[in-house]
Amino acid sequence: MKKILIVDDQVEVRELVEVTLRSGDYQVLQAENGKKAIEIARAEKPDLIIMDIMMPGDTDGLEATRVLKNDPHTTGCPIIILTAKGQEDDREQGLEAGADDYFVKPFSPLQLIQKVEEVLE
Repeated sequence: MKKILIVDDQVEVRELVEVTLRSGDYQVLQAENGKKAIEIARAEKPDLIIMDIMMPGDTDGLEATRVLKNDPHTTGCPIIILTAKGQEDDREQGLEAGADDYFVKPFSPLQLIQKVEEVLE
């Protein structure tokens, strides 16, 4: 069973993504901020991380992505950014931080599940 870590400060978004992923056979983990995401990713070694950018605290999604992509234990884990920040320069910053893909909220659940399946194949 593949493990997916959902990182978002809004519990409603985490639950919506989890419900979206229920159609697949995934173990879903959740984190409410970047710092917690780094801790969980290092401990659990997820197969995929779905990361928000704007979160409270000193570690936003971009910083958490940079940390995880530069850590030898988590560098191979794909990260999909899922954020309300939809400008082209936001997308570029996400990809420069190491994200493997970038989705803008509100998102299509069907497109997200297709991307998850594609990344995990």
